[in-house]
Amino acid sequence: STFNLSFRYANNAIKTSKYNIFTFLPLNLFEQFKRLANAYFLFLLILQLIPQISSLSWITTGFALIVVLSITAVKDAIDDINRHKCDGQVNNRKVDVLMDGQLKNKKWMNVQVGNIVKLENNEFVTADLLLLSSSEPLNLVYVETAELDGETNLKVKQALTVTGELGDNIEALAAFNGEVRCEPPNNRLDKFKGTLTLNGERYALNNDKVLLRGCTLRNTEWCFGLVIFGGPDTKLMQNSGKSIFKRTSIDHLTNILVLCIFGFLASMCSILTIGNAIWETNEGSVFTMFLPREPGIDAPLSSFLIFWSYVIVLNTVIPSSLYVSVEFIRLGNSFFIDWDRKMYYPKNDTPAQARTTTLSEELGQIKYIFSDKTGTLTQNIMTFNKCSINGKAYSEQGKYIHLDFSWNNLADPKFSFHDHSLVEMVRSGNPETQEFFRLLSLCHTVMPEEKKEGELNYQAQSPDEGALVTAARNFGFVFLSRTPETITVVEMGKQVIYELLAILDFNNMRKRMSVIVRSPEGKLTLYCKGADTMIFERLHPSCNKLMEVTTNHLNEYAGDGLRTLALAYKDLNEDYMIDWKQRHHEASVAMEGREEKLDELYEEIEKDMMLLGATAVEDKLQDGVPETIEQLAKADIKIWVLTGDKQETAENIGYSCNMLREEMKDVFVVSANTAEGVKEELQKMCPEAAEEPTVIKSRVGLFWLKKTETVQDEKVDGDYGLIINGHSLAFALEKNLRLELLRTACMCQTVICCRVTPLQKAQVVQLVKKYKQAVTLAIGDGANDVSMIKVAHIGVGISGQEGMQAVLSSDYSFAQFRYLQRLLLVHGRWSYIRMCKFLGYFFYKNFTFTLVQFWYAFFCGFSAQTVYEDWFITFYNMVYTALPVLGMCLFDQDVNDRWSLYHPQLYAPGQKNQYFNKKAFVSYLIHGCYCSLIIFFIPWASMNDAVRNDGKDIVSHPSFAFLLQTCLLIVVHTQLSLDTYYWTAVNHSFVWLSTIGYFAISVTMYSNGMFYVFPSSFPLFGAARNTLNQPNVWLTIFLTFLLCILPVVAFRFIFIQLCPTINDKVRYKMRTEELTAPAPRRLLRRRSTRSGYAFSHSQGYGDLVTSRKFLIKRPLKMTALFTQTDSSIFQNQPQHYRTIAEEPQSP
Repeated sequence: STFNLSFRYANNAIKTSKYNIFTFLPLNLFEQFKRLANAYFLFLLILQLIPQISSLSWITTGFALIVVLSITAVKDAIDDINRHKCDGQVNNRKVDVLMDGQLKNKKWMNVQVGNIVKLENNEFVTADLLLLSSSEPLNLVYVETAELDGETNLKVKQALTVTGELGDNIEALAAFNGEVRCEPPNNRLDKFKGTLTLNGERYALNNDKVLLRGCTLRNTEWCFGLVIFGGPDTKLMQNSGKSIFKRTSIDHLTNILVLCIFGFLASMCSILTIGNAIWETNEGSVFTMFLPREPGIDAPLSSFLIFWSYVIVLNTVIPSSLYVSVEFIRLGNSFFIDWDRKMYYPKNDTPAQARTTTLSEELGQIKYIFSDKTGTLTQNIMTFNKCSINGKAYSEQGKYIHLDFSWNNLADPKFSFHDHSLVEMVRSGNPETQEFFRLLSLCHTVMPEEKKEGELNYQAQSPDEGALVTAARNFGFVFLSRTPETITVVEMGKQVIYELLAILDFNNMRKRMSVIVRSPEGKLTLYCKGADTMIFERLHPSCNKLMEVTTNHLNEYAGDGLRTLALAYKDLNEDYMIDWKQRHHEASVAMEGREEKLDELYEEIEKDMMLLGATAVEDKLQDGVPETIEQLAKADIKIWVLTGDKQETAENIGYSCNMLREEMKDVFVVSANTAEGVKEELQKMCPEAAEEPTVIKSRVGLFWLKKTETVQDEKVDGDYGLIINGHSLAFALEKNLRLELLRTACMCQTVICCRVTPLQKAQVVQLVKKYKQAVTLAIGDGANDVSMIKVAHIGVGISGQEGMQAVLSSDYSFAQFRYLQRLLLVHGRWSYIRMCKFLGYFFYKNFTFTLVQFWYAFFCGFSAQTVYEDWFITFYNMVYTALPVLGMCLFDQDVNDRWSLYHPQLYAPGQKNQYFNKKAFVSYLIHGCYCSLIIFFIPWASMNDAVRNDGKDIVSHPSFAFLLQTCLLIVVHTQLSLDTYYWTAVNHSFVWLSTIGYFAISVTMYSNGMFYVFPSSFPLFGAARNTLNQPNVWLTIFLTFLLCILPVVAFRFIFIQLCPTINDKVRYKMRTEELTAPAPRRLLRRRSTRSGYAFSHSQGYGDLVTSRKFLIKRPLKMTALFTQTDSSIFQNQPQHYRTIAEEPQSP
């Protein structure tokens, strides 16, 4: 222990929090002031504290800044307190540590590298441990790694034999004196390299000998482990780095516009500074007799100070509350996604989840969707559908009556098949048929599990294998149990134990797996299953005729979109097997070239095999997938499928999903094996196009520093599809061909990439992001989809059959692909429209508010005097106008959700960013400028020489300010009402409460009581009362209101009549027509003429089986979210658009 402490290894305490009680305030403020807007307002606040510059009280900016900083600080504090609580819970967990010859219960945070700890069943692994011994035979332990990789399958670890002998002998463990040398801390979950030196011997350590922090011990009574890495050095913490921070295109645009507003502000201040200099020269000297300048300040210095004074006065053109309001709106829209019962999947008790709150409006701008196939478009639940045995096809083409398997006591009651002749062949003793199912019962890596006595369950590493073994089980060949040396099968009611001699494991190059077994009679047989292309190359010449017939059957199965495997066997000679096994042992322990030597041995023995037949497994489409894809296509969203499956399978799924359609002009297939061949095939689609794609270079972003390259779309006549293989894609993604690939792919309505790796998925998404400047979305359900989910602008995870890794890395998640149309066409579109309305209205009301101050400068000698009262400036954005705009931007809908889904074309404006762009921003600026002119000059002209009934002047500065303030608020609230399409009780209450609140606060502030209590803060008593008593004041307010609002109403009326948008048309249609359910349509599917092999298996499970590392999956127990079972939501029927009686909405 003392020796280990000398190396100063990290202790086992973890810290994910950012702050403590002493560092929170300084560090949090530092983080907040790194934002440009906050730093700007701090700078203004400092200027306002300089008396020579500021004509405004510091509280006008200080109050808003403090509110913004406080809200953000409270949010950050709550998040950090939660992190502290989580850290505390983990650090204070208890574990038994071997110290001074006995086990002591210690907190996790006090565990050190070099300690030996004892874990018991269902306990979390304390740190990264070298497994020493366990309660299980062969020193095995079972761990669940859900926190590490999202997978719920149990993984198996095994201790070294030399340490396993220690068992639970405390004395022997206390006397353990070994030295571990290993790699430094890293984030590779699947790799570990090290050695253990014990009693002068060195033993190799790999990932199978290590238990990682974050795992949970399962089905193991106890185990002992040596701490290798602690706390921040553990692989769990090494992987907890920051995720990629995603920002929306509107965020980037807003930053650029804020920069432009800075320039606009500087221009206004410069104009007013020049005006001040001219006025001081021509007029100011007259006033110096009774308004003398301060000592040392002449006209030039006065003008310089005036510039900064106007920076303070006009700073409201950039509102401090903008960013806080944006976050509130995004948070609200995220909650709406979480609460949407139409995106809840009751079968798995899975609601939709917005895992990020910063990207909601980006969902309304998607142009490209990149989707996985298996588990995303399909269910990843396999059913044994058809088979071909010895040249005869068995399928479901007969009468649809379920077969009776009552003759088989061990049959799975959930299995169904419809061809009676297959059962008759098996029960009649047909040797080929029985050998076929014997192969399926022996050649696999499935693990049996008996949850209840007499109830046999299979835990399969891939759904394909589970379906095949279950089929063999029902047809009389029941896989019962296994050990590392044997496989027990019940064959037609008789128990048979086969000796397992070798497993020739699957990998992506072999695309097949084999087992070598010895029957009780001593017969040696190799059974092999795999891709038809791989099996057919290794068959005995006598199988040629049978191969032709089976190939025809495979083509039919692939045409139906089924996943196929070919099956073969080979009888082996005893003498040859003894020699081969000896060479196999030598190759398996070789330190160099181990894999190459094993591959040679596998190739040697897997030849001259006899063909048995083929299987066809169906991976059914998820409910609503074709309809969803059709809807998204109508919304002009291009869908690319990136899958690891074979071309034929993916192609036929493409037709069944309605991505590929018969009416398409052509479907191009790129499958060349050279770069030149790939280029030729890519250029076939548009041979008359230019040799090189057209690339437009430009600069965008803050200060226009970011360079962009955009590949222009080329017009094509008709709809096309593109299918490209993985090896061709590798060439196409190279630097000299990627733009050609992008040009061709973007001319197609649908693109399917087959046999792609996870890295290639990410490269394809990155290619579109970089050269199309379009918003992308990636959706998948497996760990192999994580890379593209992280690269895309929006990542969506489907909580399906392949663990939760995709969900953990995603921005949004739900249970079924069909919910994507609601996420985009409803929530995404609404969020985009709401955010655009918010930004447009926010800029408009602040331009109007600020430019009134600008016009007033020409009437006050450019002295930086404010036209508004100080408290109104403080409350304008934070109180008087905050709630109405939030109400509109949280609840507004141009059309309801059913019409949004019925008219997917409504989505198109978001893709083109039509609702908020630089042109729209200029229009808001012009609108604000016009309204500010009206709001200032109409009251000024009407009140300039006006008198009261008693002959006194109506106008004083306080009364004029109050009049302007009242006109301004009425105009901006009316403008908001015009912009609101969907009124709720919340909207109404926010608008009316804000308006009434303004008058109540103003009357209170101008009251005698406030003056008597705070005479210095509220000196203008009576101004509101005296102003509102005059009839011509109300007439002025009404006239100002009409001149500001009538042009807007007239413009919108004329525009809708002459150039109605699709939104205008659908809103009119919604008010005048009833929405009817679409008639059901039959989707056509084209048949392929190739095999559809897709073997979803992983390398390494052969070793797992033979080392007794049984694969067991624990069921997850979940509580129901909704207990009502008679609702349509619970029944989870596919979404149809039905007529629903609604109350008529007002226009």
